[in-house]
Amino acid sequence: MVMGATHAVSGAVAGLLAAQVLPPEWGGPTSTAEVFTFAGVCAGAALLPDLDTAQSTVARSFGPASWVLAKGVDEVSLWYYRLTRGRRDPKRRGGHRTLTHTALFAVAISTAVSALIVAFGQPAIIGTLFLTLGLALRGLAGGWAKRNGWIAVTVAAAVLSVLTWRWYPDEVGSRALGVAVGLGCAVHCLGDAITKEGVPFLAPFVPWRGRRWWEFQLPSMLSIRAGGTFERAILGPLLTLAAVGLALWAIEGVPAAVTDALGEWQALR
Repeated sequence: MVMGATHAVSGAVAGLLAAQVLPPEWGGPTSTAEVFTFAGVCAGAALLPDLDTAQSTVARSFGPASWVLAKGVDEVSLWYYRLTRGRRDPKRRGGHRTLTHTALFAVAISTAVSALIVAFGQPAIIGTLFLTLGLALRGLAGGWAKRNGWIAVTVAAAVLSVLTWRWYPDEVGSRALGVAVGLGCAVHCLGDAITKEGVPFLAPFVPWRGRRWWEFQLPSMLSIRAGGTFERAILGPLLTLAAVGLALWAIEGVPAAVTDALGEWQALR
């Protein structure tokens, strides 16, 4: 998974932005802790689509369990591709970059997470936090995760998920975690869409020239190579700076303090 860190950081940026505009009556975050948790879930969910291949780093995040899950997702994705492919779609041997890289998947998993939270409450919330925060650790702290292995990631994710539950005493507000999961998956697809490989985001419902699984992508001159110089030297650092800036802005009291400081500065001019 070459773009793992970039996917995770872009998910965090999207989560921090969405947390600022999602209305509280829709379950939007109402405190700094909830904003950071929303962003963390979005960052982890931005790695979920790559669970469609057992060869990805994310498939090894939780050891044998996530590897077996990835094998299953790969098989289901390949089955769905074969079931829905158009007459000009090529034959495939694997399901990578098919079902989990579509708008359908993002909407479906967002709806499913929200429904599970409504139906089961605390266990569903902690389970969502465990999976997504574990993936966020793998993406945002890849060096630490690689050095310490999947057992450390699993233990850390378990501890974080239980502690974070204390920030979400209201199960109604926790339904927004479903939005964070779906948003993270969509952000992943957007990241893949700017690469030279593209992504079948609208499949299989929008056929084009006999194909249902055509790749949505930028023109060749504008697309980037996954793991290439542009991603590592420009895109990644810019996203990291954006994430840090948005995180600071999300801290309670910071926007008001900045506004007051600007007002005083203008008054002195």
